[in-house]
Amino acid sequence: MSNLFNVIHWDVSPEMFHLGGLSVRYYGLLFAAGFLGGYYILERFFRRENIAQAWLDKLFIYVMVATVLGARLGHVFFYSWDYYSQHPGEILQIWKGGLASHGGAIGILIGIWLFSRNVTKKSPVWTLDRLVVPVALAGALIRLGNLMNSEIVGRVTDVSWAFQFVRADVENPLLPRHPSQIYEALCYLLVFALLMYLYWRTDARNKQGMLFGVFLIGVFSARFFIEFLKENQEAFEADMAVNMGQLLSVPFVAAGIYFLVRSLRVPEVRA
Repeated sequence: MSNLFNVIHWDVSPEMFHLGGLSVRYYGLLFAAGFLGGYYILERFFRRENIAQAWLDKLFIYVMVATVLGARLGHVFFYSWDYYSQHPGEILQIWKGGLASHGGAIGILIGIWLFSRNVTKKSPVWTLDRLVVPVALAGALIRLGNLMNSEIVGRVTDVSWAFQFVRADVENPLLPRHPSQIYEALCYLLVFALLMYLYWRTDARNKQGMLFGVFLIGVFSARFFIEFLKENQEAFEADMAVNMGQLLSVPFVAAGIYFLVRSLRVPEVRA
């Protein structure tokens, strides 16, 4: 990686090393780090609120399964149904790549509903208020994984911090482009920092839906606007005024506004 004429020449291999026949990739490690970091953060939350450790262990399993399945099916149905409808046997072949963050978000919502129904017997929003804090951090790590994979690249630009994504699967990969993965990662880190502040320094955790609403507004507003700087992920998006990622972000932002406003109107709910 070198700097040439104010352009960052990005030619990083997505593989860290090989262990026997196993390829260890940055993306996989960053994805796993997001889950492990999330577990540690939630453990601190649960300890503070005197919540049973057994709940956390079960929550981890629900979220892990829901995230992977949701992200995969989101990619299949939102972006590549034309292909997978003809190759249904490849739908669950996650190792070949193809995960969608909006699908992951939907998967998490379903997983939390099941977790709340079967384990906590509390409102799913109670769980989401705590879960979204580490999810914002995990989202930042996943975007850094996308950077290491040279995927989800930005549009051509002349900004001084542009990247040449040499390994990207795009036309003219040597053209300077926005490092959109870094933009999103930074936005998600800011949302994470804000949520941590609200949880530890304010009474936001007792205002049911506040943390969840702030998360939805922050993450999906950032996603909506950064999409203008990205290359479209699928060919069918070329003639769209706003792409699929933006269309899917709008209802999440609207839901975030609803939960935030609602949290300011209802009494505090303590664990």
